[in-house]
Amino acid sequence: MKEKLVLGLSGGVDSAVAARLLARDYDVTCLWLDIGLGGEEDAAAVARSLDLPFRKGDIRSALEREVCAPFAAAYQAGKTPLPCAMCNPAVKFPALLALAGEIGAPYVATGHYARRDTGPDGRARLRKGKPANDQSYMLARLPQEILSRCVFPLGDYEKTEVRELARSFGIPVADKPDSMEICFIPDGDYAAWLERRGFSTPGGNFVDKEGHILGRHKGIHNYTLGQRRGLGVSGPHRYFVSAIRPDRAEVVLSDGSDLYVSRARCTALNWVALPGLTEDRTCTVRFRHSKAETEAVLHPDGEFVDISTLTPARAPTPGQLAVFYEGDIVLGSGWIV
Repeated sequence: MKEKLVLGLSGGVDSAVAARLLARDYDVTCLWLDIGLGGEEDAAAVARSLDLPFRKGDIRSALEREVCAPFAAAYQAGKTPLPCAMCNPAVKFPALLALAGEIGAPYVATGHYARRDTGPDGRARLRKGKPANDQSYMLARLPQEILSRCVFPLGDYEKTEVRELARSFGIPVADKPDSMEICFIPDGDYAAWLERRGFSTPGGNFVDKEGHILGRHKGIHNYTLGQRRGLGVSGPHRYFVSAIRPDRAEVVLSDGSDLYVSRARCTALNWVALPGLTEDRTCTVRFRHSKAETEAVLHPDGEFVDISTLTPARAPTPGQLAVFYEGDIVLGSGWIV
């Protein structure tokens, strides 16, 4: 008798292929999560095509409380939030586990490109997927109690292979375009989303490091550290956002040379492959959702970890996530402050 598993089925090709692969070994129930923007039809069509049970769950209130409201507050505070990494441990996976508890399923799954195994100490470990598609960065906030129940069937595949599998399986969304935007802001215009909700910030001055006024900006919620495009300021060189000062409604511009730093500080630590850190440790760090990793040393300091990079890293950004790696194993993560 197959063990039960709840799969988060979005209606995209990744979770659809995950469903087909998982059905070989598990008794799969598909769960589509409603955020109020539609999309149920594609998910239901995939479940029908695979003859799998289909359920839907309403996560709108949890998404608003745990992700949307903090997302807006972060921009008002001059930070750049990372909503997917906020959502996974607080909304998405708890919703999957809630249904799993209801039907007696020991496991939950998604179509993320990552792997999960068990370390020699019995802890669940999160590992990178294939380099072209690795999504371990976005999963690095999952605590042990969630990660230990996760299955990631696409960890050994690349996206091109998944597309080919979808076509060979006759899955109806095989050629559906990927969704690259924030799920609750499908047009990608987060500034307009903030403004519609009354979370915009007042205009203020662009200034240089010495405080000289260079022009006027449209509100600090429109800018992030390292940004170059859309500033509308001309001068002797290209300008980049090098700091945001919400208390003064100022956006500091520079030539970008000061964006490269060798230290960063993180808090709200989530240790994955180890129970904690009590001494300095060498690793690599990702400061954003990209393939770029920087060699670094972690220095534990109570509720914080200070990161010393061996070569300067560009613009570690408050509100973003620093994820610590040892080879392909996620050691842990922390929010950059």
